[in-house]
Amino acid sequence: MDEEAEVVKTSRDLVGDIIVGDGVPSAKTKKEKATKAKSASKPRKKKEAVEESNEVQETQVEKTDEEALKPKKAPEKRWYIVNTYSGYENKVKVNLEKRIEYMNMSEKIFRVEVPQKTITQVKAGKKTEKDEKVFPGYVLVEMIMDEDSWYVVRHTAGVTRFVGSAKKPIPARDSEIKKVLGRATTDAPQRIELDVKAGDKVRIISGPFAEFVGDITEVYPDKAKLRANVSIFGRETPVELEYKQIQKL
Repeated sequence: MDEEAEVVKTSRDLVGDIIVGDGVPSAKTKKEKATKAKSASKPRKKKEAVEESNEVQETQVEKTDEEALKPKKAPEKRWYIVNTYSGYENKVKVNLEKRIEYMNMSEKIFRVEVPQKTITQVKAGKKTEKDEKVFPGYVLVEMIMDEDSWYVVRHTAGVTRFVGSAKKPIPARDSEIKKVLGRATTDAPQRIELDVKAGDKVRIISGPFAEFVGDITEVYPDKAKLRANVSIFGRETPVELEYKQIQKL
């Protein structure tokens, strides 16, 4: 009986091994297959990642080459505004023009302007002319902005700063520069200043009322005109006169 029982047990073990080995896979077998599949997929994924990276790099190189082949836009000359110490505008202009010549910067810095206009003053019956700055405290510089030209202008004696941020000056609009320079042209009418006020007596020296004497009633400095009462045929007649037509008594 013992021998028969052992034979039966051995037979069952053999049958179990056959079923496990050839039939349903064991847990160990599944794990081994999964590990092999995972190991096989790793090189494949790595290869795909490398190929994708190479494609991206090639695309970037192509874009870089295209950008390099594009013609670069030449820097433009623009007008910049420089702030100066009060009353140093003309000195800054002279100093900067000397530095431009000395440092060979004429190809980057083209013009330095201090816009001015002529004013005629009448005092004690005498006319005098003087130049008045249109843009006091500032100098206009036409230049191509880069590190070298910035250095030459910024370190000129009397210059305090560029208009704009310290590291990036802001160019002025062309329309603004035209207005400022236009006011300083020789064709612009001269402005006359006259030291008169309401109540002063004046003699008319030109026009239809020449040689008449009048009393000032109103003064219009912005227009360089005034109103005065003139005695004509015994009657006070208000007339409007320009500064250049009168002489203070």
